Amino acid sequence: MSAARHIFGFVLRRRGRGGLPFFIARRYLFAKKSHNVINIISLISAAGIMIGTLALVVVVSVYNGFDELVQSMYHTFDADLRITPATGKVFTPHSAIFDEVRRQPGVVSFTEVVEENVLLEYRGYQDLATIKGIDSAYLAATPLPQTIVEGGFTLWHGEVEQAVLGRGIAYKLGVGLHFIDPLLVHAPKRDGRLSLLNPEASLVSEYIYPSGIFAIEQSFDNTYFFAPIAFARRLFDYADEVTAIEIRLAPQADVAKVQRQVKTILGAAFVVKNRYEQHETMYRMMKSEKAVIYAILLFILVVISCNVLGSLAMLIIEKKDDVLTLRSMGADERLINRIFLFEGWMISLLGILIGIVLGLGLCVAQQTFGLIPMPGNFLVNAYPVSIQWFDVALIAVAVAVIGYIAAWLPVQYAKRGAE
Repeated sequence: MSAARHIFGFVLRRRGRGGLPFFIARRYLFAKKSHNVINIISLISAAGIMIGTLALVVVVSVYNGFDELVQSMYHTFDADLRITPATGKVFTPHSAIFDEVRRQPGVVSFTEVVEENVLLEYRGYQDLATIKGIDSAYLAATPLPQTIVEGGFTLWHGEVEQAVLGRGIAYKLGVGLHFIDPLLVHAPKRDGRLSLLNPEASLVSEYIYPSGIFAIEQSFDNTYFFAPIAFARRLFDYADEVTAIEIRLAPQADVAKVQRQVKTILGAAFVVKNRYEQHETMYRMMKSEKAVIYAILLFILVVISCNVLGSLAMLIIEKKDDVLTLRSMGADERLINRIFLFEGWMISLLGILIGIVLGLGLCVAQQTFGLIPMPGNFLVNAYPVSIQWFDVALIAVAVAVIGYIAAWLPVQYAKRGAE
């Protein structure tokens, strides 16, 4: 017995207190058990964790893909910063403070905007829409001309004012660019007076010719049409007032820094929002959906990890003779517990590693070849996927913690039983 203790001490010194439990656990993991059911349960445990990890990587990457797709669509339509009055609807942007805003580093475009709801009429068809009156500076800095599906993004033809419609509006009104009929735009008079005897007298009506049709996203296509700001001001009886100022920044500009500077210059009388704040509810909803899906899949992994408890508990029972031998050779309880803890944890780590590799492989294949097409008529042909390494690392850590707890519980139970 003393010779066995001497040999065990020599091995322990060579392997180290951390290396020996890992070495024995690795041998247990890949060695054939006397009871085949333990092998089966271990394989099921590793396969379940692998599938769960794979699903997490793929689903989270798809959510990231949709998030980037939505951001790209809103980037086309929305400016980096949007200035609106804190109270009231309109304001005059011609003052020293707005000149200072124009001079801020990184400001590429400072656009005056008039945005109001109107009633459109075309060949007997009517539809509610939002007019967005813009100036020439807006077209110089926006990628909107790239979204044109018919005609062109032109607001003037000589001295004739023109409008660019969303595809949804054009479809509902039956607007065709090859027709010569103008679009009739109705807006309520600014004084707000309503004539019950002659309701049309309460409206201001202007004709404008359509020049192009754009397609960005359904909510935009069904709502907006663009027109010269002079046309919008005339329609609503504005002099030089605007409803908003839209600022586009240089690609290298720090949006948060410029936003703070503009807020400081304008004070509490104005609200300055970035792209996220302009659609804060939608972005919060997307993040909440991603978090809920992540939590649901993690819960499924917790259930799957119960297999690790079963296989490890059965392994502890099977290896009772080995445990007695190790004790007689001088192994303490801490070393024996670590052997089985490593054994259970390696089952989880094996599933995590294979699951992440396969998940990343599927994501790369989807990005490259578009294996799964997007049903219906959408902006993209296949499901968008975006791999974010922070999410992958978070998944690996979360599943590893679940696996560690699943391995720790039966070891603690066996330890109490031994005591």
